[in-house]
Amino acid sequence: MPLPPIRVIDLETAGNGPHHVCEIGWQDVAQGSDGRWHVNEERGALLVNPGRPILPDTMAVHHIIDADVADAPFWKTIASSVLRPEKGVLALAAHRAAFEQRYCTPRFTGNADWICTWKCALRLWPHLPRFSNQMLRYQRMPEGLVREIGLPAHRAMPDAYVTAHHLRDMLNEASAEQLIAWSREPGLLPRVPAGPERGKSWNRLSSDVLQAFARDRDTDIRFTAQTELTRRGEFTGPAQSQPDQTSLF
Repeated sequence: MPLPPIRVIDLETAGNGPHHVCEIGWQDVAQGSDGRWHVNEERGALLVNPGRPILPDTMAVHHIIDADVADAPFWKTIASSVLRPEKGVLALAAHRAAFEQRYCTPRFTGNADWICTWKCALRLWPHLPRFSNQMLRYQRMPEGLVREIGLPAHRAMPDAYVTAHHLRDMLNEASAEQLIAWSREPGLLPRVPAGPERGKSWNRLSSDVLQAFARDRDTDIRFTAQTELTRRGEFTGPAQSQPDQTSLF
């Protein structure tokens, strides 16, 4: 029997506060009778009243203005209906899911598991030069992605639709359980993202350089350096706990 669907979520916000969502979009990815995963027709978007004026900086990204959301429901009213559909979901997913998780808290999700397609892309497609949602779209050109449905970029439903195509392909390469497990860890970066060693793969770095990276302030850099040191049998420090993924790559 096919597994329950996975719902991809994307949010647009008015600012950085804990309830400042101004739009939620979703797109489901479902398993067929053949065992393969597919992007289905279950998608949509709802405007949300953030309870505060939308910042010009964020208007310039998504082009949602105060008048658009003046009569929309508040986040606490609408969130659970999208995040906990009656038919249920195997997990929720988002690109850089830590951002969505700031707003889609267990109160609204019912403690659903999450898949971060950014973290999974680092694992499955490390050869790619960049890993943003839209860069993956054009680097990979996923089969079946209808360009018009995926536009405009930086609106909730089109972005969720694009992410869903990445997720579909990931699920057809690795199990949902594996994607969830990777998503619980920091990002495993395929190359050094900045500094004098920028662009180098981690296995090319000396142990001394890796030891320095293993103490870096950035969660993903620390985790990746520690992983390479562990592979070499040279890591002696305590394993780091898992904080929210917030840094950009």
